[in-house]
Amino acid sequence: MPDQQELSQEAHDRLKTELDELTGEGRIEIARKIEAARMLGDLSENGDYHAAKDQQGKMEARIRHLQGILRDATIVEAGASGGTVGVGSVVEVRFGGDSETEHYLVGSIEERHATHQVVSPGSPLGSSLMGASAGDVRSYEVGGRSMKVEVVAVQ
Repeated sequence: MPDQQELSQEAHDRLKTELDELTGEGRIEIARKIEAARMLGDLSENGDYHAAKDQQGKMEARIRHLQGILRDATIVEAGASGGTVGVGSVVEVRFGGDSETEHYLVGSIEERHATHQVVSPGSPLGSSLMGASAGDVRSYEVGGRSMKVEVVAVQ
């Protein structure tokens, strides 16, 4: 994981709420499930117990992941890039001369956006778009192939 995560305030708040829920009610609920499964008897063949322990492991991994993101997070303002692509920008692009355009939000995958796909600024496409302005054509490598993308608009 990179040393620093750039997040919008909205994403930071959402991740903090998720972390609080997991470390509070989430842990309590898993403990209840494990205790209830223990009461069923032999743990070596107890599917409920093993499922609850598996769920606990996944939840604890998510907690550690969220703690790392939030510990290293820097809050960025969307649209503060002055017409150039930066973290938090929504970019309209056209690939390789296609007539149709696509919209991407440049940022952490944790941003999750309802109407736009998210592209990491560290990905090949994302890094090629960083600093670009409307009208720029950028190249990037994917799987050994060179691709071109035209920036149509930056929001």
